[in-house]
Amino acid sequence: MASTVRHELPRTAPERQGIASDAVLQFVEALESRQREIHSVMLLRHGSVIAEGWWSPYGREHRHMLFSLSKSFTSTAVGLALAEGRFSIDDTVLSFFPEQAPARVSDYLAAMRVRHLLSMTTGHTIDTWPQMAGRPDDNWIRSFFSVPMRREPGTHFLYNTGATYMLSAIVQTTTGMKLMDYLEPRLFEPLGIEDATWQESPQGIALGGIGLSTKTEDIARFGQLYLQKGLWQGAQLLPQAWVEAATAAQVSNRDGTHTDWTQGYGYQFWRCRHGAYRGDGVFGQYCVVMPEQDAVLAITGGIDALAMQGPLDLVWNILLPALRPGSLPDNPAAHEALANKLSSLSHVPVQGQATAPTASRVSGQTYAVDTNALQIETIALDFTTAGCVVSVRTAAGDATIACGYGLWQRGENSLFNRPWLSGRTPVATSGAWTAEDTFTMIVRLYETPFFHTLHFHFAEDELMIESRVNVSLESVRPLLLTARRAD
Repeated sequence: MASTVRHELPRTAPERQGIASDAVLQFVEALESRQREIHSVMLLRHGSVIAEGWWSPYGREHRHMLFSLSKSFTSTAVGLALAEGRFSIDDTVLSFFPEQAPARVSDYLAAMRVRHLLSMTTGHTIDTWPQMAGRPDDNWIRSFFSVPMRREPGTHFLYNTGATYMLSAIVQTTTGMKLMDYLEPRLFEPLGIEDATWQESPQGIALGGIGLSTKTEDIARFGQLYLQKGLWQGAQLLPQAWVEAATAAQVSNRDGTHTDWTQGYGYQFWRCRHGAYRGDGVFGQYCVVMPEQDAVLAITGGIDALAMQGPLDLVWNILLPALRPGSLPDNPAAHEALANKLSSLSHVPVQGQATAPTASRVSGQTYAVDTNALQIETIALDFTTAGCVVSVRTAAGDATIACGYGLWQRGENSLFNRPWLSGRTPVATSGAWTAEDTFTMIVRLYETPFFHTLHFHFAEDELMIESRVNVSLESVRPLLLTARRAD
């Protein structure tokens, strides 16, 4: 499309922007070996892309769920609305939703202002999100107001995804537009961000704190806009004063440790070590902006929530020391080695055999599954020389999963949808016989951080299925299903 060409970021060799290709290669290899489940990486220096890569089956053309990196985009919408005079940062939150106020309004609730939502200093001592998302009447705004406040607003930092939802609701209330519609002409279109999606609450309000899906380059462009203090191709899209306020430390969050989660918090942006700042989302979604080095790093992934300091440590230990103020001599051999690495990134398909003695005995047989949380009633595996097709009958209907041997086969299904996914989800699937009686399949939901590993263990007329997800906000313990051949 024409807009894609118009907004294409320039590409140059790393040396021309003051960093050695060898250093970038070392960083990429360290990401791959130490974090394992990285999906994409894009590094910008002086406004040019100097390295980019996607681990197949993930690709540049595919969106990726951002989780809490969405918060920084919601913050941007607030900054734009403030600049247009839609509301004030010191307006009370209750003033936007008087009909949703509880019968008794505490002094703390009456004092809560927009700035407290932005800086995660609402006065709550628990995240309001779980209570909001689980409210039976689906009135998330009223639920937010019903969570007790134990602290005076502005005095206590607590990461609160419900607060960001309220920012989304305020933008929608004051502009008459949903967050996506409001941002489209003001942010997405000028930056060349296309096909972004944002999930909504039952009230028809963008989730704000999570739910945005965009491509890796869109994350990089967003970071570059902030690096340029709101200036984009000669136009001031976002007020410079807002960029500076949003990315400054508005509140202290020190807890005695020295990590990138204790450097202070801005308006839905985290401060980092080394004068940097970032938006980030659980499971490895990063937009790291390094003003002193004039650099932006975008990463997507599916890493454990407790391991998210790891990629940042690699940035500071490998990339940061290698960023030089001037250009370096060309190094064609090193640049070629880096390019070869970036173009061949892949998550390896399941390793094993395309067939096994058990295959002919069980192929096409239907198994009745014992009562289970997934409400799967029957399952059948049909093995051919080209691949395997798994047919599943659930209480909600039928689903099929096709997987290739030694490759990722793309398709769609809803069998693995999480609470934040609906409809048919893009998947890439690979399978192989990993033992004489065991067929192993990996299903990657490649627009999300998640993949599922399934082991089908066949024994006589019985089947045991062991299913595990790589990361989760809940339990990652394997789910065991038992089944027996249906007569």
